[in-house]
Amino acid sequence: MKPLDLTTLDTFDLEDRQVGKAKKRLFVGLVVGAGAGVVAFLFTTLILPLVGLKSLHPWAPYIFTIGVLGMALVVIWATLGLVLNIMFGHSLLFFSKIRGLTIKLYLPLVVLVGKSLGISKDRVRSSFVKVNNDLVSISTKKYKPEELLMLMPHCLQNSRCKMRLTYSMDNCKRCGLCPIDELLTISEEYGIHLAVATGGTIARRIVVQRRPKMIIAVACERDLASGIQDTYPIPVYGVLNARPHGPCLDTTVAKAGLEAAIHKFMDPAFLPGGQDADMKQQASVASAA
Repeated sequence: MKPLDLTTLDTFDLEDRQVGKAKKRLFVGLVVGAGAGVVAFLFTTLILPLVGLKSLHPWAPYIFTIGVLGMALVVIWATLGLVLNIMFGHSLLFFSKIRGLTIKLYLPLVVLVGKSLGISKDRVRSSFVKVNNDLVSISTKKYKPEELLMLMPHCLQNSRCKMRLTYSMDNCKRCGLCPIDELLTISEEYGIHLAVATGGTIARRIVVQRRPKMIIAVACERDLASGIQDTYPIPVYGVLNARPHGPCLDTTVAKAGLEAAIHKFMDPAFLPGGQDADMKQQASVASAA
């Protein structure tokens, strides 16, 4: 096994953090805007008690007002929790479910707010993926190789290749004309299962069959955002692919980005380079087979 270039991983991590700051600022700004919009809407509904609720019941205006104020406080609390969570980089009190709230509630709202401001969906989704990755990274939990899944899009495969990889990676001839060969090498070195999906339905089937505890996924902004939503509560760390030939055609992915993610989430005892890492990795692969 060739030695791992940790310098490359450190450089990639530094560049990722620098780019990620701008992405996070966009999402945070849109979240604050969406939260403020929802609160403003709730407060406008307070006019209803003045236009007839009292005719239904003497207590109706007061009950309605308390309900609206309660919902407004929840929205303010959730928005503040997400922003503080992103800013401080660790889970705060009462915000353990903030990633689920971000995925289920804030992403649709933020996409709408971004659209109204002329911000493209891909920019918003890219920002969401970065924020999701930071929320996933907050957890200190580490995983064994068999608990991890590397899920790749079919567009990484050479468009002229006739081999079908969706159901078996063994079909790959490892000619080196696309990134699949390198991905298989990473899979073998770390003992992590590698799968290729042609779409959301196949991806969900793979997740159900493998039952991973953590997913490292590569895709475009749209597929990563929808995949993170579909597989919740399983944590998904997203790595954006590069599209030198346009979307869905002969895309690529940085090997350093995948290895940085693996080093972030894998139990150090199973990482290559440890005194007994090879033995543990072989045992892990054997138990998963």
